[in-house]
Amino acid sequence: MKEDYAVVLDYLPMGKPTDPKGTPIAQVIGTRYYTLLEVIPKPGADMEIFEKVFVGRGERPKVKTVKGRIHYDELTSLAKSNLDEAVRRIVLEREEEYVRFFNEARPLTIRLHTLELLPGIGKKHLFHILDEREKEPFKSFEDIKQRVPLLGDPVKLIVSRIVKELTEPCKYYLFVRPAGR
Repeated sequence: MKEDYAVVLDYLPMGKPTDPKGTPIAQVIGTRYYTLLEVIPKPGADMEIFEKVFVGRGERPKVKTVKGRIHYDELTSLAKSNLDEAVRRIVLEREEEYVRFFNEARPLTIRLHTLELLPGIGKKHLFHILDEREKEPFKSFEDIKQRVPLLGDPVKLIVSRIVKELTEPCKYYLFVRPAGR
């Protein structure tokens, strides 16, 4: 389960301050499993913040080497500050998949539904979502917003959950592949 593409969170053309060689490095987040990675760019390749780069197998136009997986605590302060926006862009790009999540999410236990793991969704919102999707499946984030008006922005709910899964240990992982799996 490898990432094929990643979004650049931070690019250090002179390397990390602790690296005496000054090897250029970029910190990126995978677009499939939200894996945090460090990559070494090809010589002469410039990377822009929020740029989508190929990190999969085969010829990589901008990435020389995928150095490895990193933990949230190893991100630079700029990478941390860009994380929410990068995740938001990925979620918007994968809208169909996340709308399907709202349409198909099931109970985890007798007392806990998968949708309740999204911040801000309690029993009232849960029952409203379940009622609405039973009438007709949701078609888009905008459709969810209009049919469940007090819910707020579904994109923000998903982004918040993904960032939580990246920054702290969770009992249940919905979107992020945690380290060691």
